[in-house]
Amino acid sequence: MDDQPSTSSHHQHQDQQQPDNHAQKEQHRPPKKRDLNEPMDLDDLLPQLDEFGKYQKILIWLICLPACIPCGFGAFNQLFMAEVPDHWCRVPELELSGVSQHVRREVGVPKGDSCRRYAVNFTTLLESQSLMDITPNSSWPTEECVQGWEYDLSDISSSIVIDFSLVCEHAIYPTLGLAALNAGGPIGVYAFGVLNDGIGRKKSFFLCLGVLIVGGLMTTFSPDFWTWAVSRFIVGLTIPAIYQIPFIIALELVGANYRSFVTVLTCIFYTLGLVLLAGITYFIRDWQIMAFATSAPFLLYFFYWRCLPESPRWLLAKGRLEEASLILEKLAATNGKELPASFKQKLKQHMMLQRTRSEERKAEKGPGVTALCKTPNMRLKTTLITLNWFANEMVYVGLSYYGPALGNDRFLSFLLSSLVEIPSYLCCWAVMDRWGRRWPLSICMVVSGIACIITVLLPADAVVLTLVLYLFAKFAISASFLIIYPFAGELYPTQLRGVGIGASAYISGLGLIVIPFIVYLGMEMLVLPLVVMGVISVIGGLAGLRLPETLHTKLPQTVEEGEEFGKDFTMQDCLRCVPISRSDIIFLILLEIFVHC
Repeated sequence: MDDQPSTSSHHQHQDQQQPDNHAQKEQHRPPKKRDLNEPMDLDDLLPQLDEFGKYQKILIWLICLPACIPCGFGAFNQLFMAEVPDHWCRVPELELSGVSQHVRREVGVPKGDSCRRYAVNFTTLLESQSLMDITPNSSWPTEECVQGWEYDLSDISSSIVIDFSLVCEHAIYPTLGLAALNAGGPIGVYAFGVLNDGIGRKKSFFLCLGVLIVGGLMTTFSPDFWTWAVSRFIVGLTIPAIYQIPFIIALELVGANYRSFVTVLTCIFYTLGLVLLAGITYFIRDWQIMAFATSAPFLLYFFYWRCLPESPRWLLAKGRLEEASLILEKLAATNGKELPASFKQKLKQHMMLQRTRSEERKAEKGPGVTALCKTPNMRLKTTLITLNWFANEMVYVGLSYYGPALGNDRFLSFLLSSLVEIPSYLCCWAVMDRWGRRWPLSICMVVSGIACIITVLLPADAVVLTLVLYLFAKFAISASFLIIYPFAGELYPTQLRGVGIGASAYISGLGLIVIPFIVYLGMEMLVLPLVVMGVISVIGGLAGLRLPETLHTKLPQTVEEGEEFGKDFTMQDCLRCVPISRSDIIFLILLEIFVHC
């Protein structure tokens, strides 16, 4: 993927100019090499223009970061649309003036049963005695709720469960709606990924935003469950693409030294979107108004069209040099710098060279997805990366879905489960560049899993302690979720990085279709979904220990280097807690040079 920051070293050489007989020798000259003093790409240029100057700060703070908010709204507002209030069978004969719901429930339905009612003629009974004098008899026959249900509306004014009667034999339907939402994700990731590289970041983002808004408005006015489910599928097409595109734009605007900072910053803004969603759902209890309030306001984002520039990296990659130069000149001027005078000429030479090389290589077929599994070590690493990503994403999303079901206040539980992500990102940011990727990733996943599994040992009334363990698990899995993406990008060789990350992310996205059904298990036993997700997290965390550490290492570039990277991995390496240091790397490189000489 072109949004992956490369950590490999870039070798630069000086130009070797031949001013005489230029026309005759042009085809026979070796390709021009770079001048150390004149940058050829943004990684070289941005340090001279400010890697995180005024221009980048304005765009990131005012445009890119707010653009991360719609993802959380689209992914989780559905949890509050499909809330299930307390319900019982409706008995129209008992709906007398002045009679409370409590009395009707006591008389008309068996105690503790939400899906059956007494099959007796209450009209006849009321002719001989008053409603208050009727005492239910356990020997009375029962029947299904043939005339619908009554709902406790003290806390929820409306939900799709109430409007579409999604209880009893239809209780699985809200879960099907979540599965429909998640089914759109893998399709959207692929489709918008192609568009992202084809028509650019800017157009892709606004197209993705338009799809999300259309799906949100369709959700608002859905007359039945199946229309609503299709609407959620349309929204799902944009999740998580609606987050990834502004993230890529932000990442491509800054220098290499600020990419980790921007990554953490976008994660925090995504989390702030979840916090904002908790507030909206607390004050808006009508599902249609909520659906409208969490989608229609994003129409205002289209005012950003004139402000948001196309990614200069994408423009350079597509050979649109004039447009890229204009943006870079504006960036330089805003940051109080000047664009090097020879940059355009150097860039044109570079692009001409790239076109020549690409034409020469048209007949060559680059490595595809099959290369991920062709050799033993790459096959093992691909399997472990995908398993780890699969477990990580399933547990993170599953815990996010399950938050409102825990504690005494679903809104507070969801708010806390969102807020706990912010310190997890900050802690992870401080740790992953010191202790590496492998151990922090594995420890976080195993700890998260253990915290989930322990809940099965608690008594049923330990509501607060269950919530505390859940929040601790969410903290740990959120930290690991921040690590897996860059870790996978560093493990896959450059030639396979895009296809490798795409394959792992796609398979992981398919796993999200299953997670709503795991959450549904909580209808019978509250902590059962936590136990299942805990086991998945522990397995994923332990599998991650077999992956080689990438911190302070020379990353693989070719498929062959990818096969060799970590091939001699031993049990001692597996248990190594501290990554090899930079000084050790330098020593090993010098030793290798000495041996070869």
